[in-house]
Amino acid sequence: MKRMAWVVALVCAAPSLMAQVAATESDHFEAGLFADYFDLSRMGPHMNFVGVGARAGVNMGSRMQFEAELSYDFKRNFTNAFSNGFSTSLATTRLRPLHGLVGPKFNMNLGPVRAFVTVKVGFLNFSSSTQNAPAGFTSALGSITNGNTQLAVYPGIGLESFWGPIGLRVDGGDGIYYDHGARHNIKASFGPVFRF
Repeated sequence: MKRMAWVVALVCAAPSLMAQVAATESDHFEAGLFADYFDLSRMGPHMNFVGVGARAGVNMGSRMQFEAELSYDFKRNFTNAFSNGFSTSLATTRLRPLHGLVGPKFNMNLGPVRAFVTVKVGFLNFSSSTQNAPAGFTSALGSITNGNTQLAVYPGIGLESFWGPIGLRVDGGDGIYYDHGARHNIKASFGPVFRF
């Protein structure tokens, strides 16, 4: 009779055990695309950049993930008034920030939503170009080692929710870069995430 009870218990528990194993096995890696917002506060007035990016993360445990991301903000026309006392002229610059960040993400489950905090370190490259977006991105990648590249730190918080292997993620924080001291800027992103 005891053996029969064990067999019935195993048969009843097998589907849920298999689902848990499948869920943890399929949750080793995440990749996502996102829309990026960056408020460059050093300029007067602030320049608001919008761009795109991609990120990938590997689970280091049930509550921690190691992520890397790269985002490119599209060119932005910025007009400065210059006056020499007699005449005024306008100059347009085409600044394009490129962000590269890596670091841990610490997760906390809140039911169907997962909250997280992250601290990433990397670079912020400022390039200026009149090229279209694909050529401008390639040019910005090429100028990382010899262009205007600064150390960057990103402490942030966010939320993500999954429906099977597909989810949505939103996060925001302080996009700090170091150029003769710390420069604080608002940085946020939103987009789909895929679990593998």
